Amino acid sequence: MTAIEQTENGSSVSSLCNAMNLSRATFYRRRQNRSLENSLSKQQNAEGKSAVNMSPLDKRDNRQLTSHRALSKAERQSVLDSLHSERFVDQSPSEVYAALLDDGIYYCSIRTMYRILADNKEVRERRNQLRHPKYTKPELLATKPNEVWSWDITKLRGPAKWNHYHLYVILDIFSRLVVGWMVATRESKSLASRLISETCAKQSIAGGELTLHADRGASMKSKVVALLLSDLGVTKTHSRPHVSNDNPFSESQFKTMKYRPEFPDRFGSIQDARAFCGRFFDWYNTEHYHSGVGLLTPSAVHYGEAAGIIESRQDVLSAAWTLHPERFVGGAPSPPVLPDAVWINPPQEVVTNETKRANAL
Repeated sequence: MTAIEQTENGSSVSSLCNAMNLSRATFYRRRQNRSLENSLSKQQNAEGKSAVNMSPLDKRDNRQLTSHRALSKAERQSVLDSLHSERFVDQSPSEVYAALLDDGIYYCSIRTMYRILADNKEVRERRNQLRHPKYTKPELLATKPNEVWSWDITKLRGPAKWNHYHLYVILDIFSRLVVGWMVATRESKSLASRLISETCAKQSIAGGELTLHADRGASMKSKVVALLLSDLGVTKTHSRPHVSNDNPFSESQFKTMKYRPEFPDRFGSIQDARAFCGRFFDWYNTEHYHSGVGLLTPSAVHYGEAAGIIESRQDVLSAAWTLHPERFVGGAPSPPVLPDAVWINPPQEVVTNETKRANAL
């Protein structure tokens, strides 16, 4: 800085800054700050204060307080009194500003009026607007079948435009087994209640052992369904509004169905839709090797056949390893494992522990 100032009369500031690898903006800013500090030091010496012992923060505060543009305390109070007056108490600063100009009065800008109000904690939304409640994130854990079910309703296009059928599906999130389904011409709380009741009876659900999760549709939140679940001793939970990943297992199952090659663009009738769903869910439960359950079928996991199948797969892989160990670069192979826990929205500590375990492997 000093070297540039001493030689800037003979050379341009730009060339000197380039030679010292210093931007011109930095040079001018530092020179301006030093000039302000010198003038402030003189002012403080005149008041009997020592500028040496003051911090840079104090200097900035003093510069702000001594700004020639700032309103005085009396002027700020006049603005506040005007805004508080009976004439202007219910008007916005912009309206007050315009009305005062029409009266031949100017106190300050509209923005300064807002600053004065903010300094007095008087800037807020004055209308009594609806506030959305804060919904708790559902955190559901399943460690065995028939512990947590997820259910949802999707539309199937009918033979004509605007004609739809409604597919109700109840899914066990641990085994991924579709434990109940129904195709109807409408979405109805009474139909949903009947499906839930029949499915619980078919799976021999006892009170206090099942949680049923759903989104916030009309049927899901209906009083009819809530009373039924209360009678059955089933705990109900709901997704948060406008959160797509609070019901991921049902959404994933619907995607699997609708992305099948044989899924039609439209169904010719409700009987056609029911026949297709019957074939699909039979395949999904008993033949589909699901990646979420160790490439086992949902039926095998739900009805306790997983351990025997995994053991048989391990025997096959061990035999292959014995014959040709050179083909397994990563060591002795093992089949995909069945997860011992399935979460909807796992807590952060669970996510952290799983990440550490995966990195260790």
